[in-house]
Amino acid sequence: MRNITLRQLRYFDALARHGHFGRAAGACAISQPALSQQVRELEDSLGQPVVERDARRVRLTGFGEALAPRVRDILRQVDELGDLARASGERLVGRLRIGVIPTIAPYLLPEVVGRLTRANAGLDIHVRETVTSRLLQDLGDGRLDAAIVALPVSEPTLSEVALLSEDFVLVRPAADEGKPVPDREMLREMRLLLLEEGHCFREQALSFCEARPARPREVMDGSSLSTLVQMVGAGLGVTLVPEMAVTVETRSAPVSVARFPGVPPSRTIGMVWRRTNPLGPQLARVAEIVREAAESLRDAARAA
Repeated sequence: MRNITLRQLRYFDALARHGHFGRAAGACAISQPALSQQVRELEDSLGQPVVERDARRVRLTGFGEALAPRVRDILRQVDELGDLARASGERLVGRLRIGVIPTIAPYLLPEVVGRLTRANAGLDIHVRETVTSRLLQDLGDGRLDAAIVALPVSEPTLSEVALLSEDFVLVRPAADEGKPVPDREMLREMRLLLLEEGHCFREQALSFCEARPARPREVMDGSSLSTLVQMVGAGLGVTLVPEMAVTVETRSAPVSVARFPGVPPSRTIGMVWRRTNPLGPQLARVAEIVREAAESLRDAARAA
């Protein structure tokens, strides 16, 4: 068996993840023929085909399916060699790959990136915004160093650090300004606009209302908080948004904002990373910077 190269393994991993030569080549920033050639060379070295090729899609062979998780483990360990070297320094340098859920990213990231770059000259920050389940998968596969999510995630392979708690507020049409704030029983009878399936914020909102939508007319789904707020402004219902999103999302919509009396619904924001990551101490310091930025945004929202 000829020598297998890391390049071949990375290209095969991209192909296994994307299931398409063109998308895998784009993710690797190379041409499709170049990626295809490297995969063929990997197959020649292994003496086994790893993919089935047809005109529309790529399927992993049985051998390719067995190979894919082992390749991810190898690549993750290789990446952690670099992290081990970086961990020997006092400051975080090089590339930082961080994931953020969509109900946090637009509001927190600008402040966090600014603070991180000021504290760590030369830091190269790469951001991925997607739902929690995908971020956790990327963390496990070594494609992210850390993720900012709503806690708990309860994953034993991850270190989990709580950063702050923030309340949810009620957003309703501007005409409702000054009206009594509905309690959770009343909310169950209203048209509640929620994020689409897959967003943890959706489940948190439903949990507060102690509701599970049984009739389609009760709930309308949106792809972002911005969409939900604009739908409220159009008179289609009401929604909940986290405190840090209020200033950004309500400034251009005809809506009113109200806080819930008593103990309001809330969420805990935290940062997670692999327990095996040699950068753990540096990531703990990153978490403190994220905490300071998040607290600043939350306090500003409460003062507004």
